[in-house]
Amino acid sequence: MSRRRRVLAIAAGTLSAVLLWAGVWVALPLPRALTSPPQVASVTLEDRNGLVLRSTRAGDGSLQRWLSLAEIDPDLLEAFVAGEDHRFYEHHGVDARAVGRALKDNLRARRVRSGASTITMQLARLLRPGAGRTWHGKVIQTFWALRLEAHLSKQQILEQYLNRVPLGQGTVGVDAAAALYFNASATRLSLGQAALLAGLASAPSTDNPFVAPERARSRRALVLGRIGRYGYAPADQVDRASREPLVPARATPPFLAPHFTSRVLQWLDTSAARGVWRTSLDLPLQTALEAEVRHTVNTLSDRGVREAALVVLDNVTGELLAWVGSPDFWADSAGQVDMVVSPRQPGSALKPFLYGLAFDRGYTPASVLPDVPRAYPTSTGPYQPRNYDRRFHGPVRAREALASSYNVPAVELADRVGAATLLRVLHGAGFGSLTRSAQYYGLGLALGNGDVSLLELANGYRGLAASGVWRAVEWRSVGPGQRSAGDRRFISAGSAALVLDILSDPTARIPGFGVETPFDFPFPAAVKTGTSHHFTDNWAVGVTGGFTVAVWVGNFDGQPMRGVSGVTGAGPLLHRAMLVTARRHAPGELPSPRAAGATRARICALSGLRATAGCADLDEWFLPGTTPQKECDWHQGGVVVWPAEYVEWAEQNGKAAPGETAAGERAAGETAARGGGAQFQIVSPRSGDRYEIPPGIDSRYATIAFRAATRPADGPVRWFVDGRPVSQPRWALIPGSHVVRAVAASGASDEVLIAVAP
Repeated sequence: MSRRRRVLAIAAGTLSAVLLWAGVWVALPLPRALTSPPQVASVTLEDRNGLVLRSTRAGDGSLQRWLSLAEIDPDLLEAFVAGEDHRFYEHHGVDARAVGRALKDNLRARRVRSGASTITMQLARLLRPGAGRTWHGKVIQTFWALRLEAHLSKQQILEQYLNRVPLGQGTVGVDAAAALYFNASATRLSLGQAALLAGLASAPSTDNPFVAPERARSRRALVLGRIGRYGYAPADQVDRASREPLVPARATPPFLAPHFTSRVLQWLDTSAARGVWRTSLDLPLQTALEAEVRHTVNTLSDRGVREAALVVLDNVTGELLAWVGSPDFWADSAGQVDMVVSPRQPGSALKPFLYGLAFDRGYTPASVLPDVPRAYPTSTGPYQPRNYDRRFHGPVRAREALASSYNVPAVELADRVGAATLLRVLHGAGFGSLTRSAQYYGLGLALGNGDVSLLELANGYRGLAASGVWRAVEWRSVGPGQRSAGDRRFISAGSAALVLDILSDPTARIPGFGVETPFDFPFPAAVKTGTSHHFTDNWAVGVTGGFTVAVWVGNFDGQPMRGVSGVTGAGPLLHRAMLVTARRHAPGELPSPRAAGATRARICALSGLRATAGCADLDEWFLPGTTPQKECDWHQGGVVVWPAEYVEWAEQNGKAAPGETAAGERAAGETAARGGGAQFQIVSPRSGDRYEIPPGIDSRYATIAFRAATRPADGPVRWFVDGRPVSQPRWALIPGSHVVRAVAASGASDEVLIAVAP
């Protein structure tokens, strides 16, 4: 016998033995316990004080009620067959046509992408869990499906499946799911309700209406389409079912803190978790804040506001103290949308992280930033940022620019430090929803053009209160002195303290918000607002030493509000929420700049330099090594000598009295003649600026912008670093001390000294 024949004989014998063994195994009787009604584990969620929020037990206290097939609504049977296995009554456990299609898809994808699981195979997986979405797992499910089909009728298989299938939020079986989602029994459901439950079978944790209403709506539409296609219901009945609300309105909610507990059950592995879980939620606080959210929506309804959300964190432990995802979870429209975790554009609420980065780069609260018209080249054309009030404010100190939330200085600052570096800091602060590249966001990232969630925003601000260190939030109750595991620093403790000091400064926010705002509290608190483009989203965050509150006001569908800003929309809700929270949780003290090593110095309110006799002066905090050494040279001879980049602004805005600009120019000319300076000057970088190359950042993105203030007569500007010419407008950082020199075609020149940390 040839070798080939021997191999074929051995293969044929092996295959025959396998088939014989499989046939015998399939013919063996099923274990009696296999199809007995299961004992489903119960999960009970309590608040931090032991008050019950939610239990997966049924209303009568039982874990599950087993329904015979005759008791289950026929619409449910048809919905599951149409949605999961429309050839259920034709095959014997394995759908050969579906297997062929799945093999083609999986071989093309080189992984198990399409499972071709029949209802019988799904039942096999429920009865014998452990086989995952792998080739080996599918083979095991196939053999068990054949065995089940050999011993059970189609009706028995369907009854077993419908009573065992998990349908989200800890529910097992169609009756438990009907009770939870519809406050009804599986013995009597509408076609739309039946289609919704059938749509949950493939992804119950992520597609259920309490966690993802839009995905649940899409799955329901898919099942309804199949019901119509396979002739289980006429078109007009399918159309009516598609317009049913996802979940009905209820007079009495079946559980408390619905968005929070729905999210916790999603985080928990409810197939393995059981027993009582003590959560971090403070139920009395939660109840009070739910009422405040509803009050806000009612008050602002005439301005086109329909939704609001809120979250409260304990700053020390990271515990979630309150979580309100919408005004009414049980509303028949979109109440199940959870804005605590749904990303939207935060507007100016990201600016504090930009300024914290800048302070780590050597900027100070006294650094003067230009709030003047300026265009930035982008791939889509020139970008010209504008302030909320549509005005330019000339030279503004960083303290005033951040507290008053000016856009133009923020974009200039982002250009100087780099969008890539800012994105790295935001990732460090926990903004995982920012998944695009720095090139995609561009300088608009400083103004919040990337989507983030309310929970990310709250925890990022909590990181500021934790001296610039990010830690994960905790949904479980944490004992005194315990902290969440894992942390990372995104800015220094000194920079975080300066940011919070600015955000808690009521005087610094007056130019942008006026004297009367909802951000004054009887305890120390740092506050920031944000409004997205076209007034679609309002945000406000309040930070104390003890807790952080973040709120959102807007519309789930993105419809713009009418004349609602962070001060008039989210601001009042934040104010009330902060006061309510402070009654139950001590506000504490914010980190002090002094504790971080900062000292105070007297500066000129206009130039940010050391004050002289002619200056309107004030005190400012400076981290070690950043106190200005240069005396103010803007005030000379009783007039203001405006730096070149501000002369036009001063003239247009009446900031220079008649003849003052000319007098200032003469004074400047005299100063220049004495070797003291000139109108042509470098404005980026500034002399004395210090930079650090962020670890892990591509050297292409660790750059700074070169910019000089010029007059038309100066002509083009050439740049030199340590005497070597630089042809690009941005320069890649190199460790060490460097002299940056700018030379205009007119012969005017200026130079600054900067340092780059190794």
